[in-house]
Amino acid sequence: MQHRGFLLLAFLALLALTSAAAKKKDKVKKGGPGSECAEWTWGPCTPSNKDCGAGFREGTCGAQTQRLRCRVPCNWKKEFGADCKYKFESWGSCDGSSGTKARQGTLKKARYNAQCQETIRVTKPCAPKTKAKAKAKKGKGKD
Repeated sequence: MQHRGFLLLAFLALLALTSAAAKKKDKVKKGGPGSECAEWTWGPCTPSNKDCGAGFREGTCGAQTQRLRCRVPCNWKKEFGADCKYKFESWGSCDGSSGTKARQGTLKKARYNAQCQETIRVTKPCAPKTKAKAKAKKGKGKD
């Protein structure tokens, strides 16, 4: 009976040691607080397939390089990049001559030291007027 208890205790000690070593190895891989570099320079997120989805971002600091997993949203605006976050105003009225409406955005956050414009202007086509008429007809029959 004592022999089983000793074997169980030895097994638990071995298990604790291996899990502690694995945790320590993970910390070294991530380049966390023990890392010698303080100023990392990160490149843009480059999707693995096509122009959006999962990909990698490469960073350099002196002679060290690292690759981080990242994701480029499929609805991002290519003009200003996925790492530049803007706060946008409401959409303006439709410009009849060009058939578009516009709004302006001011820089809220630049991720991974991205080079971002302070203000940007984006446009989109105006909604066709036929949709508004179709909705009005649906509501008219319910009275």
